Amino acid sequence: MNDFVAGVVSLLLRVIVIAMGLVLFASLLVAAMLLALVWVLRAGWARLTGRPVTPWVMGVDPRTGFSKVFRSTERWSAGRRGSRAPEATGEDAAASRRGGILPGSTQVTDVEAREVR
Repeated sequence: MNDFVAGVVSLLLRVIVIAMGLVLFASLLVAAMLLALVWVLRAGWARLTGRPVTPWVMGVDPRTGFSKVFRSTERWSAGRRGSRAPEATGEDAAASRRGGILPGSTQVTDVEAREVR
């Protein structure tokens, strides 16, 4: 009897999973068909009224996000550089652009170098 119930439950679960997959497929198909229908109607209306058929485009260029953040970083780092009293020249300016070396680190006098043991 247990084998019979296990077989029925297994069959029922398979039927439910297959039905869910078919419902998902059908809903995606209907959504794609509606999108295509809207696009065809829009293109037909544009041709009927004599306007050019313009493609659907993304309103935001994904490349502008990077450049916006990059320009923002330059603005903030320029503000920090501008707040220093002496203007960096030569080696200090190159070191500050590298990012790994602190600007003005060659002018530190209160630290004495020693050998590592």
